[in-house]
This record gives sequence, C-alpha cells and structure tokens, in this order.
Amino acid sequence: MPDLSSPIGRSRAWLNSLLVDHAVLRLSWRNWGVVEPGRLYRSNHPLPWQLAQAARRHGLRSVINLRGHRQSCGSDALGRARAGELGLIHADAPFESRGAPHRDRILRLAGLFAELPEPLLIHCKSGADRTGLVAGIWLLLQGRPVAAALDQLHWRFGHVSSSRTGILDAFFQAYGAHLVAHGPKPFLDWVREDYDEAALRQAFTSRAWADRLVDGVLRRE
Repeated sequence: MPDLSSPIGRSRAWLNSLLVDHAVLRLSWRNWGVVEPGRLYRSNHPLPWQLAQAARRHGLRSVINLRGHRQSCGSDALGRARAGELGLIHADAPFESRGAPHRDRILRLAGLFAELPEPLLIHCKSGADRTGLVAGIWLLLQGRPVAAALDQLHWRFGHVSSSRTGILDAFFQAYGAHLVAHGPKPFLDWVREDYDEAALRQAFTSRAWADRLVDGVLRRE
C-alpha cells in the first residue's frame, strides 16, 4: 500500500489515483445511486472528500470495496485512510466484472451484509458492473423480485449487457428461470443448491462490438 505518512507518499498516492487509476474522471462523475434510502447506496470508487460528503449526507456506517485490497493502488490507500478517519467500517468483497459470480464469494458477501451496520456504501471502480451485481444481490436477499435486481445492471449506470459484463445479467436471469420452472426458492438456497457457475460461463456469449466498447474504449476494469 502507498505510504501516506509523508507528504511525498501522499503525493504519490494522489498521482497514482488520478492518473493511473483514472480517478481524474471521477472528480465530477459520481455514478451515484440509491438502492434503498437509509440502507444501501452505490457509487464508483469515491475520492476521499466524496466519501466524507456521502457519510455526512447519508449517515454512512460501512463501506464495501468490491475491487478488493490493491496494494499499489492510490485510490485504495486514500479511500481506506479516509474511511478510518470517518469511523467507517471498511470491508473488502472482491468480485469479477466479466466472469460468472463465484458461489463462495456470494455467500461471504451475504454474511457481510448481515453483519455490517447500515447505512452502507458499495463501490467498485466505475460503479457500473460489480456494483450493480452486488446491489442486485442485496435486493434479492431482501426478497425483492429478479426484475429489481436486473434493474441495478442498467445502461444509466454505464453497464453494457451485450459485452462480457452481461454475464452478470445472465446470473440473475438464471435464478429467474429457475423460479419459473420450479417455483419459489430463496436466493441463497438457489446459490447453494442449484447455481452452476460452469454452465453459466458456457452458455453466455457476448457481442464483439460491445466488448470493443467496454474493453477498448471505456477500458473498464
């Protein structure tokens, strides 16, 4: 992790965050969303003052970083430090944006949701894909319909369902198809007993133009 104990270390962390991690694009673009008022909020990777503003405005108590701990990432170091200064609980729950969600990570996430005090903020880098996935999972854990989960993976957040990140949509759709075929079943029970990561990967196909947009133009993580 970048050393923030000295002015030089802080300067290096800021340069890395703004230029290498593209936080310069997040100076004005927040990609903010309210999943449920007073309980769960979503965004791209917040800069320190953005995290402080959100904490004051919404009374945040916890943050889940869906990128995971990144030792050499300035945004990671600055965000963790600010969360500590604000008295927020900071947890890591890394997910992929282009792969079938892993069962063990979903179950661990469900445990975090049960343990961490709310209101809670979830974020990845851009706030489009992994954040949408986890916001949708949270809604399903509250008993909300699959359509509500899918709405968290929406173009208004920058999500492109035709690209490889569309496998996240396919994950929710697989749960929905199971409900249609077999009747009601709690989401976590489906994850434990029926969800097939390999089958989801094999069945999903993206479109070349969308992959070029997301990977080549937008350069998503």
